[in-house]
Amino acid sequence: MRRLGHLEAEIMDRLWTWDRPATVREVVDDINQSRPVAYTTVMTVTNVLFTKGWLVRSMRGRAWLYAPVRSREAYAAALMEDGLEASQDRPAALVHFVEKLSEEEIGALREALRSVGRQDKP
Repeated sequence: MRRLGHLEAEIMDRLWTWDRPATVREVVDDINQSRPVAYTTVMTVTNVLFTKGWLVRSMRGRAWLYAPVRSREAYAAALMEDGLEASQDRPAALVHFVEKLSEEEIGALREALRSVGRQDKP
């Protein structure tokens, strides 16, 4: 999976944070609070995200409402999976990854492993 481009990531970040469908106008207005961006640029990139399957859309009046298909966490997990696939030695790559985790993150990883282990059992 390819990483999101800069503007793609900005758009997705807002939609993930808001946790509700939004129009291109809402996204543009929010981005314009920190830097200028053209409505047509955001509209084009949002349509690209829809075409790529990152967003779903529904009509509200004359405007499209966009919402993420996947969560931010699912996106991050897919990036981690891609990172592991880049290695010829996945166990070694995992060791290097875990070495950089905080104690809190290691605890969360342990809990995730326990949770997945419970799901695999009949």
